[in-house]
Amino acid sequence: MSGPIITIDGPSGSGKSTISRLLADRLGYVYLDTGAMYRAVGLKAAKSGLDLDDPASLEVLLADLDLQLLPGSADTVVMMDGRDVSLEIRSAAMGMMASKVSAYGPVRAKMTALQQHMARNGEVVAEGRDTGTIVFPGARHKFYLNASAPERAKRRTAQLHELGMTANYQEILAQIEKRDHDDSARTLAPLRAAADAVWIDCTKMDIPAVLQFMLDKIREET
Repeated sequence: MSGPIITIDGPSGSGKSTISRLLADRLGYVYLDTGAMYRAVGLKAAKSGLDLDDPASLEVLLADLDLQLLPGSADTVVMMDGRDVSLEIRSAAMGMMASKVSAYGPVRAKMTALQQHMARNGEVVAEGRDTGTIVFPGARHKFYLNASAPERAKRRTAQLHELGMTANYQEILAQIEKRDHDDSARTLAPLRAAADAVWIDCTKMDIPAVLQFMLDKIREET
């Protein structure tokens, strides 16, 4: 690869997307939202009415999946099968679907290969749950971003309201806690910090502080 890859992993609602996008913009890198890719697969599975316990059905879904990530003014623009699904995939329900489909080997293998292809030229900020451990284990700079579950639920609820979507704090908190458990307990590519990742607890840190901390660390390690 011609340039470094930076990975930012962490649980749902920790601020990965916002920080990753800002960091990529500051460095002039490409922002790779891997979570959006799994949400898109989850959306397609939901709309297709697939039985997620049937591996053959997932193979069929993946065979004709056309997925593209395009830069946007806010969140990444996600095009699936020629349609913009950027808003649809951001619901809490699609977050849970993403967690379910990402536990399946064929889905994980296809998304990992696609992510590695997208980052083949380097100079990428990759954000997700296994970017530093599985997708880009050789990344030069790795971060693990976390915050308390109540704080993450508060942020996620506010984010959904800003998008004009209905969101209940207690429901979001319960979903976040369940997803934390499911993502961390799964056998395949569980959510965890890479051994060489810099751990950041951003419960009481604002976005500019987290961004500056990462920039300083990258400069120290370069």
